[in-house]
Amino acid sequence: MMKSVQRALAFGLLVSLSGLAAAQVMLKEGHPGKYFVKNGDTLWDISARFLQEPWQWPEIWQINEEISNPHLIYPGDEIRLTYVDGEPRLSVKRGVEEKTLPNGTVKLTPKVREIANDEAILAIPAGAIAAYLKEGLVVSRQEIAEAPYIVGGRDRRVIFGEGDTVYARDAMTQWENLEQGYGFYRTGEQYVDPDTNEVLGYEARQIGLGRVAGHEEDMLTLQVTKTSEDLRIDDRLFSTEDRRVRSVLYPSAPDTKIEAKVIRFFDRINSVARNDVVVVNKGLRDGLKEGNVLDVFGQGEAVRDRQRGDMVRLPRERTGSMVIFRAFDKVSYGLIMESKRPIYMHDIAESPAGSY
Repeated sequence: MMKSVQRALAFGLLVSLSGLAAAQVMLKEGHPGKYFVKNGDTLWDISARFLQEPWQWPEIWQINEEISNPHLIYPGDEIRLTYVDGEPRLSVKRGVEEKTLPNGTVKLTPKVREIANDEAILAIPAGAIAAYLKEGLVVSRQEIAEAPYIVGGRDRRVIFGEGDTVYARDAMTQWENLEQGYGFYRTGEQYVDPDTNEVLGYEARQIGLGRVAGHEEDMLTLQVTKTSEDLRIDDRLFSTEDRRVRSVLYPSAPDTKIEAKVIRFFDRINSVARNDVVVVNKGLRDGLKEGNVLDVFGQGEAVRDRQRGDMVRLPRERTGSMVIFRAFDKVSYGLIMESKRPIYMHDIAESPAGSY
């Protein structure tokens, strides 16, 4: 699972310089002239060493024609900051080999090696989002109503686990698109827009996997191959075949101005920080897509003006940034990449300044 996630998240850095965003690229004060990539690095963290806004990495990437896969970098590669016609450019030199000479001098020489894509430095921490890439869904009320569901199992039991046999019914389509594998899902959290009260969808958690063992009319026999919790009658089935992750994740500003709000935390109560996952109330229909970067702003506190006696709201403050890694129709999942202060429910997430 982790290797497939790593392949999916290898950063796409091969971009056309003619497609630069409107936002100006600013170098970070005190940035290094070069950096040697290490195990455990992410491209976001490496970018943060050079740039004020790490997501703008592709905009100053200098394509190296001598490298067969310039969109992948690996531990041992050298990232160097140079200038072309007065404009900053980042370039990569494939891994070097260190050799200490008798006099104590360290000599660096090019090292030819075969490297697999699984070894490539990731865009963002894979472990932080792995469970949400394949196991989390957002579905509509209609999709829930029309989805196949567990109706029973052997020995008149109502709770099932790994190794059990269960029976599922598809009364709507009678398995017209029958597949070998299915995920068992349980619906939970209802996503509601805090501004309009529109129901944006329902969270569906994958709690197990099943393999088809038999089929008769609208009834399917499945062998339960994996569970994270007990399966129950009425749990829904959704295909696992179409839950694919994008092969390339490009960091970019949204094509249109996005003004969203954080509407869901996972495994947190009051606030979130770096490497936590959140849900925002905007999705594909609003122009948000995977790879988009949003700045997060904390809403200013409401305080009483002691001179005039009325209530005023203090100016909002930028508290962090996120990358959208999973976009549904009306909501999206984002990973907090930077947090200067705690991020709270209903904080604002919008397109980076100067990008629209």
